[in-house]
Amino acid sequence: MNAPDTEPENLDREALHARQLQRLQYLLKEVSATNEFWQKKWGAAGVDINSIQSLSDLQKLPVTTKSELVEDHLAHAPYGTNLTYPVENYTRMHQTSGTTGLPMRWLDTKASWDWFAECWAQIYRMVGLYQEDRLFFPFSFGPFVGFWAAFEGATRRGNFCLAGGGTGSEARLQMILDNRITAVCCTPTYALRLAEVAEAENINLAASRVRALVVAGEPGGNIEATKLRIGQAWGARVFDHWGMTEIGALGIEPLESPGSLNILETECIAEIVNSDTLEPVSPGEQGELIITNLGRIGSPLIRYRTGDLVSEDTSPCPSGRALLRLQGGILGRADDMVIIRGNNVFPSSLEAILRTFDRIAEYRIEVRTIRSMQHMKIELEPTDSAAADPQRLVREVSHAIKDKLNFNAEVVTVAPGALPRFELKGRRFFKLD
Repeated sequence: MNAPDTEPENLDREALHARQLQRLQYLLKEVSATNEFWQKKWGAAGVDINSIQSLSDLQKLPVTTKSELVEDHLAHAPYGTNLTYPVENYTRMHQTSGTTGLPMRWLDTKASWDWFAECWAQIYRMVGLYQEDRLFFPFSFGPFVGFWAAFEGATRRGNFCLAGGGTGSEARLQMILDNRITAVCCTPTYALRLAEVAEAENINLAASRVRALVVAGEPGGNIEATKLRIGQAWGARVFDHWGMTEIGALGIEPLESPGSLNILETECIAEIVNSDTLEPVSPGEQGELIITNLGRIGSPLIRYRTGDLVSEDTSPCPSGRALLRLQGGILGRADDMVIIRGNNVFPSSLEAILRTFDRIAEYRIEVRTIRSMQHMKIELEPTDSAAADPQRLVREVSHAIKDKLNFNAEVVTVAPGALPRFELKGRRFFKLD
């Protein structure tokens, strides 16, 4: 058994399971007493909360979907009924980005927000950031949760933290240089955008003091070609982070194991199930990630279907930690998959190819049905160096997609500046029917 003062992320499996069970039973007791959403859901399912006496008993509870949450918010605007305490007890409100549906407003009590910040404290330790590191957060600090908790988690650790909202990319780059920033938290898209602006402004990002980027909010951080492009431009290590507005910050690529993702089982219970049967998959088999968060008592999610497809890495983590490790991080989203000429295609698979071409400044993908078949069109915005011969780029990209994914896509180029740039989540994949 671990010593009492061991940092939570370093607990062994026995201590981890004991921590999870204790917190789960407390959560269920609190929620079942006062939370209308869960009272109604479990009542309809005929569930006796008192029967949950072990972690395996959790599977007696029904799963929860995002569509249920959206319907609840629409029926009980503006915050829904997943509130364990009176609304006066809540001190924070953030909302989802709306990239996969209607935005939802999510409330936190002070205790729940403290828990969110503690998740980030563990994340910072796991990527090797220290108190002397100086962090920069180049996002708007609006209602989207973004890196709000990351900012507050770092300030509580004693780090120098600089918020970059309300300024342009050029000004943000100068702030990074002037303030000797060593770590940046942003989306993969915006890390690439800052690199693009830096090149245009003749700023050598690789010569800056930045040694780490923690990227989140969209695919990219777990795609090797994207990580390589960001890392080379910044001369820094890129760490993939995973979380959601509604469940919290619960995954990070550890320093010792590039290309994987540790789930903070200190703060949640994770299950990997077959998306069709909802039965647990065998270790190492791909399945859908289901999360129960344990510290967000004021507005928890219990057996929440994330829609994210993952596969457990069953080999020991080089870090020595006992936390669940996902090979390759988030492999894709079940609702993003399209079938092109009989091939299962995820946006991340396409990004992995497109990001290998440094002559592509930006791209957009459209999928529509033509004569009862799915058709994919890819728009490429060439960099200045590729603008003189765009058809060469079209030929090479078309060949790479055919070679790696076994189908022909319609690939075209657009004029410089025709495609949008993003500061938060980039949206490049569109299903048009």
